[in-house]
Amino acid sequence: MNGVLRVGKWTLSVFVLPCLIFYMAFVFAPIIVSVYYSFVEWAGMGEQKFIGFQNFTVLFTQDPIFWPSVLRTLYISVASLLQIPIAIVIAILLSRYVKRANFLLSSYFLPVILSVVIIGQLWKAIYNPASLGGMINQMLIQFGLEAWTKTWLADSEVAIFALCFVIFWQYIGYHVLIQFTGVQNISTDIYEAASIDGAEGFKADRYITLPLLSPVIKVSTVLAVIGSLKAFDLIVVMTGGGPANTTEVISTHMYNMTFVTFKYGYGSAISTFLVIFCLMMTVLLNLAFKRAEEAAS
Repeated sequence: MNGVLRVGKWTLSVFVLPCLIFYMAFVFAPIIVSVYYSFVEWAGMGEQKFIGFQNFTVLFTQDPIFWPSVLRTLYISVASLLQIPIAIVIAILLSRYVKRANFLLSSYFLPVILSVVIIGQLWKAIYNPASLGGMINQMLIQFGLEAWTKTWLADSEVAIFALCFVIFWQYIGYHVLIQFTGVQNISTDIYEAASIDGAEGFKADRYITLPLLSPVIKVSTVLAVIGSLKAFDLIVVMTGGGPANTTEVISTHMYNMTFVTFKYGYGSAISTFLVIFCLMMTVLLNLAFKRAEEAAS
């Protein structure tokens, strides 16, 4: 066909090969090495002793921190999923009622690009006791709700939920941007045709916006869940896994076992579990969306 540039397979391979080499070297190869180390007893230096599945046996049956850390990781995943419907509502409202939403989108997205250390220190100050200038506790006291004040990050019952809120706040702008882009890509002709049949407002969103946004919602959901499963840096900055390991998640437990107690083999077993867990969650999410699409059709 005239005007169409044909690119051969070898040409495509030349352009793809450097990225593939980097991916194999810095992503795939470390995973394979980590899987190997999960079958050995090793302190990071010296002799390696092959022990088979012993690390996994100890991990699943004798580690008192592991399963609670998995549960807390799932808590964070659920909190991250709550970002999606709120982000969709904000994106629809911005698209419908704000003509130039760039400033608002940039404001929502700002926490995503801020340093995790800055965010962690900021929210640690907000969660501080009232005597140390903690904004939340001071506001509760001013409204006569002193009984509700807490040492938010030092209370084992609420610390993980305080962290979930910060993660929610940090990344909701990311999903607002994704959903807003998806809404903007929906042709206005579809809405104009639907309005003739009386489909406007909420009804148009239900029968037009949400179905056409389903691929974008799928992307946001996978990113939110997989990102939350790997939550690490903010938890280290704010609580370090404390108090008494009550904010420990899979990634922080892996870090502590590997680089604090120098149980490299055991830490590799945790990292192998985390990789498999992420793959399983991705497959389950894809199956769930596939069945939802089949049911809708």
